Amino acid sequence: MMTRKIKAVIFDWGDTLMRDFPQYKGAMAYWEKVEGVPGIEEALKNLSADYICCVASNAGDSNAERMGVALNRINIKNYFQHLFTSRELGVSKPDLEFFNQIIKKLNLTPAECIMVGNDYEKDIVPAKRIGLHTILFIEDGHHAIFDDADYAITSMNQLYEVILQLEGSMNEYA
Repeated sequence: MMTRKIKAVIFDWGDTLMRDFPQYKGAMAYWEKVEGVPGIEEALKNLSADYICCVASNAGDSNAERMGVALNRINIKNYFQHLFTSRELGVSKPDLEFFNQIIKKLNLTPAECIMVGNDYEKDIVPAKRIGLHTILFIEDGHHAIFDDADYAITSMNQLYEVILQLEGSMNEYA
């Protein structure tokens, strides 16, 4: 039986959980069309059984309530225990304080959390800087060197297995 060292998985919102359609303006909750990233529901189903799942977004036009409405439109809101937006936090990514506040609100240490996001500079670099584990979601399979990403995935279908690998490597060195 593996001892879980990771307690929470923190997701970026746009183009990590749900498609960000640039043609639509305003809050995603009211867009004509919303769509989940392929594989996200299955990944969340697996993860939410063992981890606290959260969303952390700059969400320019949304607060946590509107974010919840959008997530509900594709039936994934129930997988999240916490929705964090820059509006409520009063600070935006990539500011380190954005991540520090979330860790504090979760009452966890950075080492107990994973940040999953598609924006290397806003999601991964600052999260890594304060000690979170990081998974970069690069759907287009773009190959580059991403030093601050512990893992890079090209599909949400890979997420659960990668987190189990991370847990396994942490237990090897425990």
